[in-house]
Amino acid sequence: MKYRLLALILLLAGGASAQNPYIALQGANETADGVVVSQPRTILAVDLTVECDRTLAGPYARYAQKFLGVRPALADKTTWSITGARIALLDGATCLNATAPAAPATRVQSYAATDEEFARLQPDKLEMTTSSLEDAARAAAERIYSLRRHRLDLITGEAGENVFGQGLDAALKEIDRQEQSYLELFLGKHVTTTSTRRYVVYPQTDKKQYIVCRFSPASGLLPENDLSGDIVLLQIEPSGAEAGAGLEAGPKETNVVRCRVADPSTCTVLSGGQEYARTVLPVFEFGRTINVALPRRK
Repeated sequence: MKYRLLALILLLAGGASAQNPYIALQGANETADGVVVSQPRTILAVDLTVECDRTLAGPYARYAQKFLGVRPALADKTTWSITGARIALLDGATCLNATAPAAPATRVQSYAATDEEFARLQPDKLEMTTSSLEDAARAAAERIYSLRRHRLDLITGEAGENVFGQGLDAALKEIDRQEQSYLELFLGKHVTTTSTRRYVVYPQTDKKQYIVCRFSPASGLLPENDLSGDIVLLQIEPSGAEAGAGLEAGPKETNVVRCRVADPSTCTVLSGGQEYARTVLPVFEFGRTINVALPRRK
């Protein structure tokens, strides 16, 4: 009996390199390490990729048209969108050995500008006197035009005749950096972040549709019980094919082993009437159990 499992693996895998994902042992089987009880099941991983598009209005946005001649966004806006999805197979070991969630990260706030907020200490504030918001915006606009004049003088050689090579390149980069920080006070910031979240689904024999989560353009991915978002649905359509017919043992075979053959099912991720992923995967829950004849020992 110790050759029983080895012969079956070679039969099902077509070689010793990997096991066929469409068929697996079912029930109790004797191995070199003892009796192993196997009940094949399918575990699906649905990976959803979302994009968060944030527009942050600058503190001087209302004066941008007056001093710079442009019309920026006057209010903050956040929009979420689903950019992609992926469906894949997981095994039990992957779920049991999943790593623990990452520890909460500590973020140190700084007065300097970051990608998601404006500088607390504005770069155009050069003295302790308090000025109105419009006066501060006017001073910032004057600084922008001054930086542009200095850039042009450096490029044309009107100023800094001894500035060349790496020194000129560094000076132009610093002017660009300062101009950008001032422009953000008027035009705001546009921050785009992309993230992927995994959901695990355990198919059932009597169920073909699963609510993975919910999605809202205003809030992103939501729990499945949050009715404020649209349903993100995983739909499984079994093929109904006579899977494993070529492997099934005849009625006269006595040296057989029970196996579960998975059905090649079409798995689709849908939300808001749009399809985000479609793939064919082996699902044991919609398959069938057959007897497979083992090779006869010589």
